[in-house]
Amino acid sequence: MSAQQLSDLIRFARHNSPYYRDLYASMPAHVDRLTDLPVVDQQDFWAANALDDSRVLTGPLSEATVYKTGGTTGSPKFSVYTRDEWRTFVTAFGRGLVDTGLRPGHRVADLFYAGELYASFLFVLDSLAHAPVDNVRLPVGGAAPPESTIPTLRDLAAQVLTGTSTTLCRLAEQVVSSGVRLDAVELLLFGGEALFDDQRRLLAAAFPRAEVRSVGYASVDAGLLGRPVSGSDARVHRAFTPYALVEILDDSTDEPITEPGRPGRVVVTSLFRRLMPIIRYPAGDRAEWTGTGPGHFRILGRAEEGVRVGPVSLYTQDAQDAVAAADTEGHVVGMQLVVRRWEGRDGLVLRLATAPGDDADGRIAGGREALAEAVVTQLETVRPLYPDSVRAGFVHPLSVEWARHRDLAVNPRSGKLVRVLDERPTA
Repeated sequence: MSAQQLSDLIRFARHNSPYYRDLYASMPAHVDRLTDLPVVDQQDFWAANALDDSRVLTGPLSEATVYKTGGTTGSPKFSVYTRDEWRTFVTAFGRGLVDTGLRPGHRVADLFYAGELYASFLFVLDSLAHAPVDNVRLPVGGAAPPESTIPTLRDLAAQVLTGTSTTLCRLAEQVVSSGVRLDAVELLLFGGEALFDDQRRLLAAAFPRAEVRSVGYASVDAGLLGRPVSGSDARVHRAFTPYALVEILDDSTDEPITEPGRPGRVVVTSLFRRLMPIIRYPAGDRAEWTGTGPGHFRILGRAEEGVRVGPVSLYTQDAQDAVAAADTEGHVVGMQLVVRRWEGRDGLVLRLATAPGDDADGRIAGGREALAEAVVTQLETVRPLYPDSVRAGFVHPLSVEWARHRDLAVNPRSGKLVRVLDERPTA
């Protein structure tokens, strides 16, 4: 299926999807401009898209593949693709893989997760099969334990590893701990979640010859979002023209942002999906235009990735910045925010993972206690409401809990690191 003209897609969705018919009921009969349409409300969209009686779908569910997605809400929903739509999806994404450094004959290990209606493993494997360069595909999967994965990668001389940042880091930790060398690995392609500087240090220790790049920017609910752009910043992507239209909208007004360097939320329109139309759909991320090329944008993180502790709002990026500022020697290789409640008050615990060999205080200048204190000080500096709330008796003081990377909690289905763990009891 070729990409559709926007006006054709709008007319088709209005005529065949009860959800879009209702959403556009007050609009003129003919709408050709994207900015004349309302942005989809996530909650309304998924409420209308029940699998057994969907008001979003434009026809009966008689030929399609069904995938499970958390969307941007964390609650699993179902996304569907016809065989033609899926072929377009993986072919376009496969073309983008050449921008990551994929070369003819590369042996690529797919370490994404499969099963339970999850799409990433099949998506990457199919994208590799439709890439414009020959490659050897190694469908290892993310659920295999590192103890068995490492010999497989060594015996098959895998040159490219692709998986979530968390999966790659857990593998790297085992590589460093075991002393095994995987000298053939020259390219690490991460996807599905951000990769932070602390994780890069762990990957560099395990795979010193490998470059680290984004595999591309896509999701099973939103579809194609961004093709990798060569360069030092793996967060920079460009729109998958002509298959998708990417907008960055002002957080308050929903007005399109056109100037570089101004953050906003990512909204996407898929021009090749007809069974389950995606028109001005919030991708759940924040980004900014870079001005470095046509359609180039930098991903800035999840729009909703944060936590409320008592009266204080904190974002994972705040904690990442605090760790980076305090940990000048690079001992921390992973982090989670853990929220707990005891004695009638909320409290925030920073769970910090150290690199293999850095377990003992002797490897950390001043010891773990000094590093923990420095991290807490940095975070309280950028979020002064937290210490103010501690003094007012609203919340418990910030604390640090040390761990290894393999101890950090992950989503059992996707293998992605859970950035925020809310352990507060609920009624």
